[in-house]
Amino acid sequence: MKPALIFFYSYLPVLITAALLLGISAFCSGCYTLKQGTTMLGYLGRAVPLEELYSGGNSSDGFTLDNRLFVQRVEDIRGFAMRELGLKKSKNYTRYVELDRDYLAAVVSASAKDSFTRHEWWFPVTGKVPYKGFFNVADARKERAKLEKKDLDVWIRGVDAFSTLGWFRDPLYSYMKNYSDRYLAELIIHELLHATVFLKGKSQFNEELAEFVGVEGARLYMEKTRRSQAQDDAEAANAQADRAAYLAFIRALIAELDELYKSNLPREEKLQRKEEIIEGAKARFKESYEENFSTDNYRGFSELPVNNAYLELYRLYHEEDHYFKDLYERSGNDLVKFIAAAKTLKGRGNPKEELEKALGLR
Repeated sequence: MKPALIFFYSYLPVLITAALLLGISAFCSGCYTLKQGTTMLGYLGRAVPLEELYSGGNSSDGFTLDNRLFVQRVEDIRGFAMRELGLKKSKNYTRYVELDRDYLAAVVSASAKDSFTRHEWWFPVTGKVPYKGFFNVADARKERAKLEKKDLDVWIRGVDAFSTLGWFRDPLYSYMKNYSDRYLAELIIHELLHATVFLKGKSQFNEELAEFVGVEGARLYMEKTRRSQAQDDAEAANAQADRAAYLAFIRALIAELDELYKSNLPREEKLQRKEEIIEGAKARFKESYEENFSTDNYRGFSELPVNNAYLELYRLYHEEDHYFKDLYERSGNDLVKFIAAAKTLKGRGNPKEELEKALGLR
C-alpha cells in the first residue's frame, strides 16, 4: 500500500463526460474540461483488454506471470463486488493502461484560511464538488497559484483512481499491480460504489458512503476468499490501528483549530495562533511517533506544510460521528442489504434520512 500521506484519498470521482466534451469542444479549445477529457480519452484509447494482458507473451516469463496474477486478482474482486455485494454490473476494470508514473492525476482542494469552509467547483453532471483534478501536475500548480491569490489554503495530492460514473469503462493502471489484495479490493469496491450510487451535489455523503463500503467490502472479500495469511493479518491490523490513531490525532487538531476559528479574536491573531497550533502539533507528533504507531505510513506528517485544505480532506472522507458504521450495525451488519438500500436513494432530501428509511429504521 502506498504511504498514506502521499496518496491519501486515492478515490475521487473526477468527472469527464463524453457529452460535455462534444458539446463544448467546438467553442472552447483551451478550457479545462476539454483538456482533461482529451487526456483521459487518450488513456482510454490505448487501454488493452485484461484478456490480452493475461495471454500476452511467454507463460514462463516472470513479467507475464505477474500480469496473470494481477488479472486473476482483479477478476476475483470484480466478481465478488458485483455478484455477491450487488454493485452495478459493468465493464469497469476490464481494461488496462500502462503508465510511466505511480499516480493517475493531481487533485486540488482549497479552504478558507481562518475556517474550515471548503472552496467548491461546479460541474454540469456532478454539481458542486470540493476538488478539481488535473492529469498534468503543472496545471494543478497553476490552479493552486490562482486560489492562493484569493487568500485560500490549498492542497494538491496525487490520486490513483477515479470513477467516471458509467460514462466510460474505468480502466486499471500499471502501478496497481503492486497493490496488496486488501488495498486493491478497497479501491475497486469504492469506485464501483460510486458507479452504483452517486447523488448530485452530495459530495460529503458520496465520499463517506464509498469509503465505508470500500473498507467493509474489502474486509469481507479477504475473509470470504481466505486470502489473508498470518503475516498479512498482522500487517493489516497494524495499519488499521495506525490509521485510527492518526485520524484521532487529526480530529483533535481540527477541533482545536475550529475552536480558535469560532472565537472573537481578530483575523490576523487567529492566523498567527493557527500556525503556532499546527507547528506545536507537528512537533508533538514527531516526538511521540514511536509510542503511537507501528508502521511508517504517517511518519512524514511533521514535515508536511499542513493547512486547512489538508485537514478539511479528513472531514470530507472520514465521518466524525461513525454514522455509517453505526447505521450498518443497527441494520444487521448486512452489506448486501446496506448497498441495496443505498441504490434506492434519489438525493432529493437529506440522504442520510433517506437511507435510514430504506433500511426500515425510520
